[in-house]
Formats: sequence, C-alpha cells, structure tokens
Amino acid sequence: MDGFINLDKPIGPTSFKMVDKARKLTGQKKVGHTGTLDPGASGVLPLCVGRATKLAVFLVDSNKTYRAEITFGITTDTQDRYGRILRTKKAEMDRKRLEEMLRQFRGPIMQLPPMYSAVRQGGKKLYELAREGLEVERKSRKIEVYRLDLADYLPPDRAVIEVECSKGTYIRTLCNDIGEKLGCGAIMSSLTRLSVGDFSLDSAVTLKELEEAAKDGNWAKYLLPIDYPLKHMPKVFIRDKYVKLALNGNNLYDHNLLTNNKEFNHLQQLRLYYRSTFLGIYSYHSDTQPSYFRANRLLADGVEVKQYS
Repeated sequence: MDGFINLDKPIGPTSFKMVDKARKLTGQKKVGHTGTLDPGASGVLPLCVGRATKLAVFLVDSNKTYRAEITFGITTDTQDRYGRILRTKKAEMDRKRLEEMLRQFRGPIMQLPPMYSAVRQGGKKLYELAREGLEVERKSRKIEVYRLDLADYLPPDRAVIEVECSKGTYIRTLCNDIGEKLGCGAIMSSLTRLSVGDFSLDSAVTLKELEEAAKDGNWAKYLLPIDYPLKHMPKVFIRDKYVKLALNGNNLYDHNLLTNNKEFNHLQQLRLYYRSTFLGIYSYHSDTQPSYFRANRLLADGVEVKQYS
C-alpha cells in the first residue's frame, strides 16, 4: 500500500518511535516521516507509507504552522523547558508591548541555529557537541516568518503565539530571541504543530485511533492518496503510446503529453499521470530548444500499464 498517514503525534515519543510504531501497526516495512517533531512537541507528523517514502524530499520545503507557549523570565541551554536553567529575571511587559515586539520577527529574518539541534558542523550534529559541553560558532541562516500572531496573553509571564514559517525555522529559538529582545529571556514551554503543507491537525488521526483501526485490520482507512500533498503542482497527462518512455525515466517533450508547455515556468515541478495513475514528478526545462520535461522522482515500480509500441 502507498500513501500518507496524517498522524497527530502525542507528547513524549520521538518521531522515529512513531515511525517504528506505524510499521508494526500497518505491517508495512517502508514507513518514514517528512520532518522531525521533538519528543516534547505534539501535532502533525505526516508519515509516508510504501512508495510515498520516495516523495518525502518534496515535502521538506513545505510551510509549517505552529502554536507555541512562551514563558518569559527564564533562559535555558536548550531554549525550552527541558534544559538547564542559565538565568532568571522578572518579566515586565503587557500585551501592547509584546504585540509591538512581535512585529520585529515577521518577514525574512536571520536566525542562529541552537546548539541543541540536528544541524551538522564539522561532521557532527550540534546536539552531540552540546552534550559534550561544547559550544561552537554557528552561522545565522535566513528564514521567513509569514505570520506571527499573539493568540493569547497570560499575565504576568506567559503568552501563546501562532507562527507560519519556512523550513529550517526553530520555534524555540524564535521564543528565545523574543525574550532576549524584551530583556528578560524566554523559553518555549509547549509546542503543537498545526500544519505541514496540506496536512492539518484538524484532519489528523491520533495514535489511539490508528491502533484501534489496526486491530480490525482497517488501518488503511486513514491512508491518504500518494499524490495528496502535491496538490500545488499542476497535473500533466501522458499520451498512451508514450507511457513506456515515462516508465523508463526518459525526458518527455510537448508532443508526448496532453498539455501545452507554454503554461509552465522554467524548472516548475509537475505531477505526471497515465490516465488516473500517478507516475511521478517531472520538472519543466525551457532553457533549451526544444523544451522538455525531466523526471525528478518516478514511482514506476509496481505500476501496471499496457505496453505500447
């Protein structure tokens, strides 16, 4: 079986443990996830099943939305409530001051990856160095905060924010940086991921629901189609007699498809179908004459179609 499970990860287990649990419940060997969610966080964790694991790389760039609680007046080495307290200071603020401060963190900003992160440096992950008691120099990276709203203010020292952001954004670092700007420090005291691309918490299945369905052998009712998270990519359909070309990974040209290449931009990614069967992802290249479509990720294994001459 191939597709995605939109899982609502509970607080506690790692993302890897959730993948392992899903393998056992579904009996499927190929299961993966599209982006780690920390053990202390809950919310949307899309799981790839079967051939959908080949598409995980295309979901990494998806925008994500989070709801986070910030506790002001505390600074820890992990920037969340699980770390060692480095300092405390009385938080003095009000809703108006906090809302004004949030404006500074909207749009493109530079963010310094935290030491407790999976970013690699010198062949090691930063969190491995941090556990050895080391702190190394890191380079700030450009991220983008598309939306940052104050969802609730809980005086005297807590607030809830909602954040829509680009890949590579660390929400606990965002919370820490807001606290530093306010002069009192802050930690991320809770985190829920509300969405990853087209996967939202509103339609996610809980682990308990997946376990109950698996007992009845009916877990697949929660399996979303393999092309579910690719809705933003235009569809193109191949002509019957050229299906073999696509299955062999050959470049395709305008006459191979039931489409007009003038509709697409250079390097735009597209979903390729044979009738109703999804064959994979192609990219359009208009920098040559004639222009052509190149296979980025094929799902041809296991696809049964007639062979055409």
